[in-house]
Amino acid sequence: MRIRILGGLELRAASGEPLHLPTRKTALILAALALAPRGLRREALCGLFWPDRAEAQARSSLRQALTALRGAFPETDPAIRIESNLETVRLIASAEAVDARQFEAVSVAGSPGALAVAATLYQGDLLDGIALPEPLDAWIAPHRQALRRDALLLVERLARLAGAATPEAGSACEALAQRLLAGDPAAEEAHRALMRLWLGAGRANAALRQFDLCREVLRRELQAEPEAETLALREGALGRSAPVAPPPAAPPAAPARDQAQPGIIVMPFDNLSGAADEYFVDGVVEEITGALSRVREFFVIARQSAFTYKGRFVDVREVGRELGVSYVVEGTVRRGGDRLRISVQLVDAATRAQLWSDRYEGAATDVFDFQDRIAAQVAGAIQPAVRNAEIAIAARKPTGSLQAHDLLLRAYPRIWSHEAADNAEAIALLGAALAADPRYGRAHALSAWCHSQDVVYLWSTDPEASREAAREAVETAAGLIADDPIALAAVGAAISQCLGDLPRAGALIETALALDPNNAWAWARYAWLAIYEEVPDAAIPRFERSLALSPLDPLAFNLRIGIASALSHRGDYAEAVRRLQAVLSRHPKVTWAYRIMAYSAALGGDMPTARAAVAKLLAANPHASIALMRRSHPSRGRAAFARMVEGWRLAGLPEG
Repeated sequence: MRIRILGGLELRAASGEPLHLPTRKTALILAALALAPRGLRREALCGLFWPDRAEAQARSSLRQALTALRGAFPETDPAIRIESNLETVRLIASAEAVDARQFEAVSVAGSPGALAVAATLYQGDLLDGIALPEPLDAWIAPHRQALRRDALLLVERLARLAGAATPEAGSACEALAQRLLAGDPAAEEAHRALMRLWLGAGRANAALRQFDLCREVLRRELQAEPEAETLALREGALGRSAPVAPPPAAPPAAPARDQAQPGIIVMPFDNLSGAADEYFVDGVVEEITGALSRVREFFVIARQSAFTYKGRFVDVREVGRELGVSYVVEGTVRRGGDRLRISVQLVDAATRAQLWSDRYEGAATDVFDFQDRIAAQVAGAIQPAVRNAEIAIAARKPTGSLQAHDLLLRAYPRIWSHEAADNAEAIALLGAALAADPRYGRAHALSAWCHSQDVVYLWSTDPEASREAAREAVETAAGLIADDPIALAAVGAAISQCLGDLPRAGALIETALALDPNNAWAWARYAWLAIYEEVPDAAIPRFERSLALSPLDPLAFNLRIGIASALSHRGDYAEAVRRLQAVLSRHPKVTWAYRIMAYSAALGGDMPTARAAVAKLLAANPHASIALMRRSHPSRGRAAFARMVEGWRLAGLPEG
């Protein structure tokens, strides 16, 4: 089976017979999945295709569409299938099964024959001629732009090789140039490719006619003149020696940095509106660069280096090689009436795989406020995306070659899993990291956090021993973490959860946020600190800030539990229970949340729900009791804790 999404949308069986899906929407869902080799979250698909429906309705519609898609795939074709779980949906397909994936794979091959194959694959722009709903159109736009940019790079590369290559390569180059010009008559790269082909074939007059056509289109549509490279080709066609245009300035060399840090660059965004918006586009890039530079987890290339690429079609792999970066941020800005729309994506520089993307809209009248908000949200979202990519890289390395940093990366997913066994594995991995580097401050800080989780989530049968382990890790980390926001937040979180020194915890978390104001996890811990300090009205906006910075964070459920806890502290018990039920229906393994549900439901008079919550809590933690809560709960010893104890007693939690 083959899926064609370049130049339209078409499905064909291995025999060549066309395949038809039951609805246009199911075909577009397949196209979206074809563009995301790592899969898409169900929430994202629902937002793209059913933005106006309630979550339950949208998820039901998605399930029906996936069933229809699976039914359309030949059972005998193992090369293509859909895999899904409660969170994500992924199209498993060989590179040859999807034309866009195959194009990306072969368009960088060195041989003229391989490049000619790539040129043949590009039958037009992504989903060209297909009417798309607005959310999907905005999501598709960066993909379409990246593929077209690759095609423009390819056509010029093929044109330079065509003279020494096979006739088939020249024919493929000419056909690709014509297709590119059909979609955008002002594509100067395609005009240049044709001029090179005509000159190579000894057809100087044809090259001059192509130049005249190029100049006319550029003047009419862009009010611009041909570039120096195009002018040089014209001079060659006239038989005159033209001054050689200087090559683009080489980007400054990347500054020295800690090689454990992944590098990232924010490229100049493409302005899809008029020249009047250029200042705003450059301002967005500058603000995002500045916001990311405050994140200590990765090294950010300076704006001056990034802007040497402005106005050039550049392969992200070329950028990665030239500047030594692992990740590239790209984006577009478009004005429509009084609205501005910004699309941003994070790309792996080595593979060109899209790791994250999002779209933002705002009023054109509030451009500077909008600019600041976009910068904060992008920085907050990119940080976990880069961290997850680095975790995946570390996980693929043989265990024997791992150093302290790689061991810490392997621990990350276990640290955040909210399961006792994973937390124990994380402690072991962090211990191995510290054996390799005893002065690794972040490993000490995260170890303190893991031991504090053992205490407060009732995973430890000896909470005092776990508390002491957390205390030792905190004190060791304190002199080693300096200005590391993640480590500062982890130490502050551990102190607030199980050591009880809330002023010290607050100072550490506030320092983390001063260093990195877009750190979603630090905002989450700052919100929980307000819960422990019994200031629920301060907690809720902090939780909401964290959710806004990282809306697709796998730990978002923790923030929603926090909001429910704050509502319970305010006395809104019914709403707290409703929100907890919504979280637990999707995350049943987060059993510690049942303790909040138990006392909230009991204090609100909902005894059946309260007793059921205690039963679930005891099923997961048979040793749970009010006595254990007095030894383990973060709020022990504070006024609110007495109300919790009252609720647990009413709900039937054992005394000891």
